[in-house]
Amino acid sequence: MHGKTHCLEVWGDFACFTRPEMKVERYSYPLITPSAARGIFDAIYWKKSYDLYWQIETIELLTPPRYIALRRNEVKDRVPPDRTVKSWMEGREDPEPLWADGDRESLGTDQKGRTQRQTMALKDVHYRIWAHLVSRKPQDLREFDAQFERRASKGQCIQQPYLGCREFPAYFTLLTESDPQPAPHNLDLDLGYMLYDVFDLSRANDNLAAPNISVFHARLHQGVMNVPAYTDAAVLKTVEITPHA
Repeated sequence: MHGKTHCLEVWGDFACFTRPEMKVERYSYPLITPSAARGIFDAIYWKKSYDLYWQIETIELLTPPRYIALRRNEVKDRVPPDRTVKSWMEGREDPEPLWADGDRESLGTDQKGRTQRQTMALKDVHYRIWAHLVSRKPQDLREFDAQFERRASKGQCIQQPYLGCREFPAYFTLLTESDPQPAPHNLDLDLGYMLYDVFDLSRANDNLAAPNISVFHARLHQGVMNVPAYTDAAVLKTVEITPHA
């Protein structure tokens, strides 16, 4: 089951939607990926307990892609799972900071806790994104659609949405049928295989779920990229191999 189609206008000063084949150095796709677009909708309204996910329909490019070279310091360690962070907040355990710099005695290693990497990011991005809620079980989605519209129209969000990297905040506004919508930037691109998502959208996922990569052949026609449904055969997914007994 799926709900009403919603439209967000999204923009930001910088963005980076990293191509996975570039490995260590970050190099952005020229356009926001469906995964990053879904993250923006999730940041405004999403509830795991209702077994829902956002299905991106269309992404419209409103400004031409422009690149900028950045050199960034990235921390090597990962933030621990949510349950660990929660225990720190409640005082049940002592916090363990992530060291960006330090000596051998403080880090326990000769290596520094950060690494400097080159990033080819985008600047002054502007998109129009269309999406709808999909339910994995039979339920009325009208209430959820109304809640999303109330939150998005007021600029409310669960967390600050971002454009690929958390240090690149995304700004948004909810568009209605009566709002003026200028034509997309007239650009045709064959983007090849683009990252679709990093999780299996057919089942509920959490922060501990193993990655399940999917890709699709992305094409931008006159500034518009149509995104197939996750269940469509055009979306190539990771094949799970069940070991023999």
